[in-house]
Amino acid sequence: MQQINRPRRLRSTASIRDMVAETSLEGVILSIQFLFAKARNQTQPIATMPGQLRLSLDELIKRIPGWQSCGLTSFALFPKIPDSLKNSRASECLNPNRFLPQTIQRLKDKFPDITLITDVALDPYSSDGHDGIVSKGEILNDETVEILAQMAVVQAQAGADFVAPSDMMDGRVRAIRKALDSASLQKTGILAYSAKYASAFYGPFRDALESAPRHGDKKTYQMDPRNSREALREVKLDLHEGADMVMVKPALSYLDVIAKVKQISTVPVAAYNVSGEYSMVKAAASLGMIDETKVMVEILTSIRRAGADVILTYHAPEMAGWLRSSGS
Repeated sequence: MQQINRPRRLRSTASIRDMVAETSLEGVILSIQFLFAKARNQTQPIATMPGQLRLSLDELIKRIPGWQSCGLTSFALFPKIPDSLKNSRASECLNPNRFLPQTIQRLKDKFPDITLITDVALDPYSSDGHDGIVSKGEILNDETVEILAQMAVVQAQAGADFVAPSDMMDGRVRAIRKALDSASLQKTGILAYSAKYASAFYGPFRDALESAPRHGDKKTYQMDPRNSREALREVKLDLHEGADMVMVKPALSYLDVIAKVKQISTVPVAAYNVSGEYSMVKAAASLGMIDETKVMVEILTSIRRAGADVILTYHAPEMAGWLRSSGS
């Protein structure tokens, strides 16, 4: 039976129920992790994101129990793909035997109670560095959506609890929901990057994954920072197409958008405290200009206050530690 809206997906595990609880003193904060494509026994610092590491799978497995002990139960995974595996069709994203699907499977086997959220976009796999297929300088929408739907199925079959389309192609949530349901993956949720802006705050993240566009920019598919009504239109479309959660990205410069989305959304609202926002705090703290912990808490509190039910942030372990120590 084709049924687009399935609210029970958000009740299927204790971790997911905790993640989307409507009332919580602490809120819910997701840890974000980068992964190597092949390397073992490696950690690699990310120069533009102090304190953040690229981790091989075995190193990630070593760290998860510590994060769990701090109260972190949900993780968003982003793979760093070697250039040798990239091409103009991003075909590596559909290979079920490669690193990301195997990582998902291993992590869920080892830690069945955690929630894994996986990125659905072509830029980490594309030799063009764009979220979609490029033809004569144009980002092709419908051709890209077909690949994204297949990509989501590969990740869900490996064990992803949520797939998170971050591409901003038109109609991709509907296509992904249809593909998941057709593959008997009705329990897999969709966390849609519904209002993702063409922001200057993404630079450190693109350095981390080496996924910056090789030419042009992303302004023909990511949103114009000058617009907020457009965000509501995008959110309404994603809700209609079957999104289980919607997201605003970035967070700090778009608190007004988060608040507006919260007013109209019938599903949990997520906000992504992005790499540039994180790195600014770290840089200012390193120069003695700010109290890092106080600024971190204030920023995340403001995102929560604006209406975010879920926050994706690189500060997650530090914030979790602060919450425990402060007794909040």
